[in-house]
Amino acid sequence: MSDFSPLDPASHRANLVMARSTAPISKFLTGLGCFLFILLLWQILVSALALPSFILPGPMEVLEKLFQRYEVLLQHTLVTGQEIIYGLILGLTMGLFFALQMLFFKPLKRWLLPILIVSQAIPVFALAPILMLWLGYGMASKILMAAIIIFFPVTTCCYDGLRNTPQGYLDLVQTMGASKWQRLRYVQWPASLPTLASGVRIAVVIAPIGAIAGEWVGSSEGLGYLMLQANARMMVDEMFAALFILSGLSVTLYFVTDYLLKRYIHW
Repeated sequence: MSDFSPLDPASHRANLVMARSTAPISKFLTGLGCFLFILLLWQILVSALALPSFILPGPMEVLEKLFQRYEVLLQHTLVTGQEIIYGLILGLTMGLFFALQMLFFKPLKRWLLPILIVSQAIPVFALAPILMLWLGYGMASKILMAAIIIFFPVTTCCYDGLRNTPQGYLDLVQTMGASKWQRLRYVQWPASLPTLASGVRIAVVIAPIGAIAGEWVGSSEGLGYLMLQANARMMVDEMFAALFILSGLSVTLYFVTDYLLKRYIHW
C-alpha cells in the first residue's frame, strides 16, 4: 500500500503551496480572457452599427493612438499616478488618525462624526473650485481631493474594526494588566486590520475619481486634462486611449493592493 494519505501533513502543505503558486496565474489568465472578450464585443459593436470614429472608435484605433502618443500619454499618466498615490497616503493617514481619536476620546466622536458626514455629503465637484482657489492649479489640490474622497470609507472601516474587537480578548489583556496602548497594539489593531483592509480596497478604487475630477476643473497636466483637450479637439480616439490607461492604472493598483493585503493580513 502506498504511504500517501489525504491527511498527510507534508502532502497537505505541498498542495497548499502548489495552489498558492498557481492562483496568481489563474487570476491573470481569467483577467486576460475577460479583457479580450470585452475588446471583441467592442469591435463587434462598432462594426455592426457602423459607428463613425468620432462617436466610438474601434479598439484597434485606440491601440494605434496609444503607440503613436505614448510619450505624451506616459507623461500625463505619471502626473495622475503621483496624485493618486499621494492622495491615498494622505487619506489613509487622516482616516487612521480620526478613527483612533473617536476610539479613545468618546466625547470627540460627537464632533468628528458630522465632519465625516459633511466630507461625503458635499459632491467632490462642488469642492474642486474652492480647493483650486486655495491651493492653486498644481498637484496639491488634486491630492487633497483624492484624500477627501477616500477619507470616509477608511475612517469608518478602521473605527468599526477597532470597536468590534472580541470582548473576550479585551477582558483577557485587562486581567493581565495591559495598558491602553498595549491593548491597542497587541489586540485591537490586529483585530481591526481585516476590516480596515476592506476600506483600503474601496479607497484604491475611488481615489482616481478625486484626482481626475480635480484635473477636469482646472489643471495643465494629467490624464483628466488630456481627456478634456482631446474632447475639445474631437480626438475621441486619444480620449479613449487616456481612459484606457486610467482604467488599467486603477485595476493594477487594486490588484497590487489586494495581493499585499492578503499576504500581510492573511488572517
